Amino acid sequence: MKSSIYGISFFFLFCIFPLVSGQLASNQSNTMITVSHQLANSSWNVEKEQNPCLWEGVTCNAPHNDSILSLSLSGFGLSNSSFLPLLCQINSLQSLDFSSNLFNSIPVEFFNTCGEIDGLKSLNFSKNKLVGSLPTFQKFAGLESLDLSFNALNGSIDSQLNGLSALKSLNLSCNNFTGSVPSRLGKSRVLEQLELSMNRFTGEIASEIGEHGNLIKIDLSENHLNGFIPESFVNLTKLETLILSSNQLHGEIPAGLLGITTLQRFSANQNNFVGLPSNNISMSLKILDLSYNKIAGRILPQLLLGSNLQTVDLSYNMLTGPVPVNISSSLVRLRLGSNNLSGPIPSTSFVSSPNLTYLELDNNSLTGTIPPQIGSNPKLALLNLAQNKLNGTLPDELLNLTQLEVLKLQLNKLSGEIPNQIGRLIMLSVLNISWNSLNGIIPPSISYCGKLINLNLQNNGLTGLIPDAIGNLNFLLELRLGENKLHGRIPDMPQKLQISLNLSFNNFDGPIPKTLSELNDLEVLDLSNNSFSGEVPDFLGTLSSLSQLVLSNNQLYGVLPQFKRNVSVYIDGNPQLHRPQYHPPELSKKGKSVGVTIVITFAAAVLAVVVVAIVFLLISRRLSKVNEEQLQSLEVLSPPRVIQGNMLTANGVHRSNIDFTKAMEAVASPANIVLKTRFSTYYKAMMPSGASYYVKKLNWSDKIFQLGSPDKFEQEIEALGKLSNSNIMIPLAYVLTVDSAYLFYEFSPKGTLYDILHGSLKSSLDWASRYSIAVGVAQGLAFLHGCTSSPILLIDLSSRSIVLKSLKEPQVGDIELCKVIDPSKSNGSLSTVAGSVGYIPPEYAYTMRVTMAGNVYSFGVVLLELLTGKAAVSEGTELAKWVLSNSVRPNKLDHILDFSISRTSLVVRNQMLAVLKVALACVSVTPESRPKMKSVLRMILNVR
Repeated sequence: MKSSIYGISFFFLFCIFPLVSGQLASNQSNTMITVSHQLANSSWNVEKEQNPCLWEGVTCNAPHNDSILSLSLSGFGLSNSSFLPLLCQINSLQSLDFSSNLFNSIPVEFFNTCGEIDGLKSLNFSKNKLVGSLPTFQKFAGLESLDLSFNALNGSIDSQLNGLSALKSLNLSCNNFTGSVPSRLGKSRVLEQLELSMNRFTGEIASEIGEHGNLIKIDLSENHLNGFIPESFVNLTKLETLILSSNQLHGEIPAGLLGITTLQRFSANQNNFVGLPSNNISMSLKILDLSYNKIAGRILPQLLLGSNLQTVDLSYNMLTGPVPVNISSSLVRLRLGSNNLSGPIPSTSFVSSPNLTYLELDNNSLTGTIPPQIGSNPKLALLNLAQNKLNGTLPDELLNLTQLEVLKLQLNKLSGEIPNQIGRLIMLSVLNISWNSLNGIIPPSISYCGKLINLNLQNNGLTGLIPDAIGNLNFLLELRLGENKLHGRIPDMPQKLQISLNLSFNNFDGPIPKTLSELNDLEVLDLSNNSFSGEVPDFLGTLSSLSQLVLSNNQLYGVLPQFKRNVSVYIDGNPQLHRPQYHPPELSKKGKSVGVTIVITFAAAVLAVVVVAIVFLLISRRLSKVNEEQLQSLEVLSPPRVIQGNMLTANGVHRSNIDFTKAMEAVASPANIVLKTRFSTYYKAMMPSGASYYVKKLNWSDKIFQLGSPDKFEQEIEALGKLSNSNIMIPLAYVLTVDSAYLFYEFSPKGTLYDILHGSLKSSLDWASRYSIAVGVAQGLAFLHGCTSSPILLIDLSSRSIVLKSLKEPQVGDIELCKVIDPSKSNGSLSTVAGSVGYIPPEYAYTMRVTMAGNVYSFGVVLLELLTGKAAVSEGTELAKWVLSNSVRPNKLDHILDFSISRTSLVVRNQMLAVLKVALACVSVTPESRPKMKSVLRMILNVR
């Protein structure tokens, strides 16, 4: 009876409390404890947890837990690799992951000892700082996966991988390897994944690669390969992905390659291919990208008929003939722009395309009318038929595209009126119907297109008034209505207009209207070639962002008001309008003493009045007629009350210099403001030690900055404070007040890159300085994209967010915005989240996402600023668009460069042209065509 009771009790306890796991083998436990002492990592601490199987990144064999199967030290911030051979004493290991650390070398002993572990299948050292040549893997008989991507390894690859008889996955992308693409890839040829992109491999692709019959993925993109695609690739019957983009490959694509039955993606854009295969296309194919080649001939009908086909990009080639009559019903994106296609757009092509989202047929020679059937594609978000020879009217069926975000029909021969119900396109952000022959009025319903960013109706025959409701387009950044026959009253304009307002070549008359006085964000205002009369109003001189004002060929008279030094004003064609002339009176010797007496007396009187006014203002600050700017210049606000202040930096100099109380006194005075960006205000704070710092204010009460709690904000900022890169503005400390957050940075005495290139501190930067700035910014951005466990994206990369410690030492700022801004809570204009005008990538209009490719585009614009000396938006035109349109003629590239710099020497000119090619790749219209940032950095460094 007693024994049965014990049995029941034991069973009861077993049911409630599962059997305790077995204990880790003593030799493995001792090894882990020894390693933990060397790492000094808080998550590997035997005092907090005695069982290593419960440590972060450690996986043991369940349920016994008596041996370790895998170790992941990814993102531990480790730099000393001397402990690695110790881990090789754990002979049960199957996987080792050391990615996203700071190792610059791997001990030789590691390869000798870990190579003896037969069960080791996976080894990952990606995203470190490894240098030198590729190690030789003589053992590692069971290794199936090797990842050394995103390092700085160099040299050629020959026999180092010969011993890896079981290798299935090899990733060496994003290094500096040279020589030929390796063809000796394991003895047994069981390789399935081969990723060698973003290196410096040269020569032809070895045909031996095609003998690895198990290959599923090959990525050789962004190298310097030439020659043909090996015919042996046709034999890769299991191939699913083949990426050969951004090389110098040429010739025709082998017959049968696109017929591989398993092939799902083939990307070979930015090469020199001249022909397409003429045989069958695999029904498995989903993505085909052959853009930016030299492919001639007709588009074969079967090329667009794959039952699984989703994306086809054949833009920027030399294709001729008609657009195919039939396309796949699964197609999502079709890009055939910038070719020599002719004939009408077939009406049947787009009848049964329920998934079609992006259709681009621009810059061809297409004729006929726009088929109404295009309006039957419910998901269409982008329709670009610009720069063709299309005629006829705008079909009403286009108004059925209620998901349409971008509509580009410019530079055609379209006629008739803009449909009255254009406002049904409520998702529209870009509408460009310029340079056609449209007539009639601008429909008032256009105000229902509430998400419009860019509206261009220029160079048509539009008549009547500008509808009053146009002022309701709260997101509008650019409005072009020039070269029409508009007249009458100019209504209130959207106050967020930033790029330009163009009303030129119309029939407006009377005085320049007061309705323009609220456009404080506007950069270009063009009122030329109208019949405006009267004096130029003073309010135009107070528009804070204005850089260009065009008043030519009107009937204006009088004296031009005073404008800021950086504003270009054009007044030719107004005979009675004059610029102000300053002629200081010359005093004769005879009357000099009398003049001096008068001046002194007048100055004394003025001084007395000023003193009385100041005293009066200090006594009564509620004087209603004193504007805000006057008050700011006279009073210093009370310093913000500090709720919390923390140091982030370990640097003893900064920790002793930074005084939170003194800093808050500095931010209380508007006189200390040195820089304003779209999201932040920078103050210069002088510390008691004499050292200066930037103190950046984020408006914590603005809901766009809300993160849920100050604790989350602190976690994000403290993580950024641990970064280390000389080309990044790293926060040194932060202060939280009731309604704001303040971040501390090292002070940069040279100001911003914008100041030096275009603004108040403008100076003639030589090429050496410009090149150093380009390299530094590229290094900083590559670091943010690739050297952390998760990429850090920049919401607003521009020349205004790059500060200069010296003329050759840039630092990228605003790195915290991606962590502290929630775009979904923005109620401002699109650019409030997307960044600064001129730097916003074109795809943002319909993706609404900040991406690495978008950052590369913004960096490309910065490069163009350095190369051309022009601002990101100049004369109402975005710099990237201007350069792209002028780069189609290779013999004219010299005209793009800043001549004052390029003329200094032939060496400088050639280097600038080489960097220009990099910039053009960065600002490619297609995000997929842009190189990764690490590749961009490598290309810039290769210029010298």
